[in-house]
Amino acid sequence: MMARLSVDVAVVGGGIAGCAAAVALRKSGMSVVVLDRDRCGAGASGVNFGGVRQQGRNLHELPLARRARSLWTDLAASLGEDIEFDVSGHIKLARSEADMAELERYATDAAARGLDLQLLGANTVRAELPWLGEAVLGASLSPEDGQANPRVVGPAYARLARRLGVDIREQTRITAAAATPSGFTIEADGLEVTSTWLVNTAGVFGGTLAGWFGEAAPVEALMPNMLVTEPLPYFASRSVGVCGGDVYLRQTRRGNVIFGGGRGWGDADLARSRPLAEQSLAGMQRTLALVPQLAGTQVIRTWTGIDGQTPDRIPVIGPSRTTPRLVHAFGFSGHGFQLAPAVGEVLAELVLTGTTPTPIEPFAIGRFSGSVPVPAASPHTEH
Repeated sequence: MMARLSVDVAVVGGGIAGCAAAVALRKSGMSVVVLDRDRCGAGASGVNFGGVRQQGRNLHELPLARRARSLWTDLAASLGEDIEFDVSGHIKLARSEADMAELERYATDAAARGLDLQLLGANTVRAELPWLGEAVLGASLSPEDGQANPRVVGPAYARLARRLGVDIREQTRITAAAATPSGFTIEADGLEVTSTWLVNTAGVFGGTLAGWFGEAAPVEALMPNMLVTEPLPYFASRSVGVCGGDVYLRQTRRGNVIFGGGRGWGDADLARSRPLAEQSLAGMQRTLALVPQLAGTQVIRTWTGIDGQTPDRIPVIGPSRTTPRLVHAFGFSGHGFQLAPAVGEVLAELVLTGTTPTPIEPFAIGRFSGSVPVPAASPHTEH
């Protein structure tokens, strides 16, 4: 016998953005259910690098990233848990004159959107980070940026949502959803949900869900190949990336160095993924060229997960163009962790008021059908 549930808002996808939206909606008095096929925060929200960065983003994302950064300052207090957020700053390294020119152009464009970056010459970079290899010619520093532990942020949001009265349904796979005159019906593993609103934060499945309502949103699986070392004496005071995005690393409070190494294997339909040894080894070699002192260090774990990537590498955020009271936020293309707290607030605003003060027009789902033109902007180059 199928159980039935009726709520104001059904959120499909229990990552940070979905749970943050549920928290904001519940605080406004709405009844909310969150449906996730796994555990809340176990998807892309929990397997990423953990960078809380504004630097290097597509310029369209900067207003949203700026809003998100203001939330990260007090996020641990809001969640009631330590999320290991540290303002380490994010430094982006140039390994060629062309890289340095790219950093200079981006700094000018970012300043026009409220993000102040500091351009550093080779001597300044080496004075601060003497452990870097010889290839570094300069850098760009975003002092406000930092890092947090993605393993704890998503579950902390879910626990807060539960305390506020949100109905969290984990290991509940959605099998169908349809519009009705009064809202939506959603079928999921022996449960039928009726809701007035539907929020699509379904990650790699976001495009599939949108397709059920006649909207084209091409999303492919993205599997970041991640590694972590044994604890080491503390040396990396900054979260580090490079132009081109083929190396990124940070050191945790415990001394472990987390770094990226290419792409893993994954099957979105099976919800299974694994890191690839050849990708991990290549990532180690690139990282050693940047940080030679890591030679001989033990890698204690590798992992990956499945995120959703759009063709233009920016997310879909905003209302459906075919179905009233359907709102989307998916396809974050490997860099949604920092944005997610603000995305949750934006989704709640769209449900509650139909609008948001944060510019989201470039993320409209209609851009894939050609009905919403989006001007080009500098792409992000790292995760």
